[in-house]
Amino acid sequence: MLKIRSLRRQETRRTVRGLLFVSPWIVGFLLFTVYPMLASLYYSLTRYDVLRPPKFVGLANYQELFSADDLFRTALYNTVWFVTVAVPAAFVTAFLLAVLLNQNIRGRSLFRTIFFLPSITPAVASVMVWLWIYNTQYGLINGVLIALGMKVIPWLSSPALAKPSLAIIQCWSQGTAIVIFLAALQDVPRTLYEAALVDGASSLQRFLHVTIPMCTPAMLYVLLTGLIDTFQSFLWPWLLTRGGPNNATLLYSVYLYRSAFEHFKMGYASAQGWLLFLIIVAFAAIIFRTSARWVYYGGE
Repeated sequence: MLKIRSLRRQETRRTVRGLLFVSPWIVGFLLFTVYPMLASLYYSLTRYDVLRPPKFVGLANYQELFSADDLFRTALYNTVWFVTVAVPAAFVTAFLLAVLLNQNIRGRSLFRTIFFLPSITPAVASVMVWLWIYNTQYGLINGVLIALGMKVIPWLSSPALAKPSLAIIQCWSQGTAIVIFLAALQDVPRTLYEAALVDGASSLQRFLHVTIPMCTPAMLYVLLTGLIDTFQSFLWPWLLTRGGPNNATLLYSVYLYRSAFEHFKMGYASAQGWLLFLIIVAFAAIIFRTSARWVYYGGE
């Protein structure tokens, strides 16, 4: 009996010590993640402008979003369009570049470093570079077009070209995804390629039936993180276009920021945030439900 009590005391001490070690993370998680989420959920049910106490209005903010806010519908359309175009384009670009960078070529390490640089370059510096590239008067691309006697392209000033221009930048900044794909490519067993070669498979067949299936777990991760990040895109459209021209790049996060920090409609912005959270969860759930059909795990 005494031995059992002693063991229980030792187990309790170990549990308390473990909790003390992780307590900074637990406190930080509760203060900076759980509390803000619960507070924003409450504020989404109120009229709150920071200066006056919140006034409970139930689901009025959500009803207004869907029934009386044309800008919200514009922002939602722009975001869905951007996700639909930019995520697949960036995904394919990152994977194909990773395949190229996995080849045994001279200067491979240098090329890998160059393609990873956009991921570690400060956003403001990158914005300044792209503002110069896209400038209609002295930009890099239009400067070449003018020298060739061709018409300039209004990249960021045309409502029809503004979102595709942002999608191009999204493809350019895929350094992290390229590294993940490179790791997956290097983990593909060489024996599978050798067996396929012995069976007479061509290079394209080996790529389609060996390389791609073995990289599908990494593809799932990149697809999910890319989807989540793109739905929350804010920095690039805000710094480059401020949602213009003519609201062509008014993405969801840009409109949420305007509601909160320009119009001080904190309750309304909280409702937008929770709706965005539910949309992302729904898309992620769809991807997870369908992943069993196309994701291959080597142990299965």
